[in-house]
Amino acid sequence: MLIYYGHPFSSYTWKALIALYEKELPFDYRVIGPDTPQHGDELRARWPVGKFPLLVDGDTALFEASIIIEHLDALAPEPRLIPADRDAALRVRLLDRVFDNHVMTPMQEVVADALRGPEHHLQIIVDKAKESLETVYRWLDTELAGGGWATPYGFTLADCAAAPSLFYADWVHEIAPAYANLRAYRARLLAHPSVRRCVEDARPYRPFFPLGAPDRD
Repeated sequence: MLIYYGHPFSSYTWKALIALYEKELPFDYRVIGPDTPQHGDELRARWPVGKFPLLVDGDTALFEASIIIEHLDALAPEPRLIPADRDAALRVRLLDRVFDNHVMTPMQEVVADALRGPEHHLQIIVDKAKESLETVYRWLDTELAGGGWATPYGFTLADCAAAPSLFYADWVHEIAPAYANLRAYRARLLAHPSVRRCVEDARPYRPFFPLGAPDRD
């Protein structure tokens, strides 16, 4: 059986977990936390950096959520999350990188600033990160004008990346009503069964969000 290491409140854990749920693959979910120190030890034994998620498939250990999803697509081709067509796959992978690098990364910079505490707060970093989010929100609102999922190819790797990044980014820097397409896309994502499952599993951990989780979602 597949073994999956992660935490229910972790955005990148969600990303690959959504793919596992989409494919309905059985797996042993080993949560990383103070109550299960052995899981952290097992994780570091296979990936010394110690970051999660990590998927173990037999003798193969895979880290980085996008790589895990690509492996899952090879393991269980349906539903396909990366199209077989080259141009379609390129578009999906492009959006995957946009959500990871231009939504998730600035969101995490704001969260990291809050975790450092007020004595180490750097307003310039927060302002720059929120400015970056505003810029990508504007771009995404145009890209998603057609409705549906991130690309015309059904629910894909791009949507697996979008769900956690937009979920938390909206908490950090709310998506303005002017970006109606992006807000509607986020709502569709959060209503999708595999994403909804991640949202509900993470709900008990909301008090840990350093900026205070909003009373929504």
